[in-house]
Amino acid sequence: MTVKKVGILYKADPNANPLDIVPEHEEMIRKVVPHATVVRARAEDELLSFAPECEVLCTWGLYKPAKFVAAAKNLQWIHVLSAGFDGIINLPEVKERRMTVTATKGIHGLPIAEHSIGMMIMFLRGLHLLRDRQNNREWKRFLEADELEGKTVGIVGVGEIGKVIARKCKLLGMKVLGIGPRPVQNENLDHFYLIQDLPLMLPQVDFLILVCPLAASTRGMIGEKELQAMKNSAFLLNMARGPVVNNQALVKALKEGWIAGAGLDALDPEPLPPESELWDMRNVIISPHMSAISPYYMQRAAKVFAENLRRYDCGEPLLYQFDWDKGY
Repeated sequence: MTVKKVGILYKADPNANPLDIVPEHEEMIRKVVPHATVVRARAEDELLSFAPECEVLCTWGLYKPAKFVAAAKNLQWIHVLSAGFDGIINLPEVKERRMTVTATKGIHGLPIAEHSIGMMIMFLRGLHLLRDRQNNREWKRFLEADELEGKTVGIVGVGEIGKVIARKCKLLGMKVLGIGPRPVQNENLDHFYLIQDLPLMLPQVDFLILVCPLAASTRGMIGEKELQAMKNSAFLLNMARGPVVNNQALVKALKEGWIAGAGLDALDPEPLPPESELWDMRNVIISPHMSAISPYYMQRAAKVFAENLRRYDCGEPLLYQFDWDKGY
């Protein structure tokens, strides 16, 4: 099929994602479909007059452009510049039409892997505590300092991101375990478990890193039973979505010492309320859902959309398509 009308709806947010779509990215997209009209907008209202003719929309996954989608009777496909679809797929018109929705994947592995490793090193070297001591002008060593070499990491969700984490951890001399719903072959995994065997993996890990999608099958996956199965010296790192972890169970586990600590880039709810007990826990490191942030993000994201746009224009299968039956 030959696409004729493409809309891009995106505005940089200094508090969430400060990176913008710049003319260089727009030119990359236009070169793929020189025969099409590509309209860029920063607000939904700017795009409404274009909606009835628009066949393809590129936007951010958390946006909910309900007015635009309702007016876009010829809309065939929505591509989101984020990995998550949460806002778009919950629009009634998108749900009812089970519209084709694709995400931007394959670009988050490096920053999320480095963010995860950074948190692991912080915990083992006590860097978060040493920073507190520096602020208090307190000369006191962290005598419990440990090493990553020889530690075991369990990666829940060995997709594009999980494979990069596995490679980085293997280079650091760690034993790498993976787990997921379907078998995965990867040279950096020492062992792979199917998701039903999670109870077998949990007692082995020093770090459990969550990078799985949020779906009905993963919501609340890590609860009291799972946290109690982990070593009391182990750490949980959530780089996925907040609801993958039962928040009440996590707070209880941290207070009662079932696990040693938690590195949380994804929380439930977000933003984390000021009254949450997690803020004041010394064995918790919180980052505000930013593990994928990179100065190269939008350049990489634009390339993914450009490739999918080329495929769509040529009638080829699209990459990273949302599965309405599976919910991710």
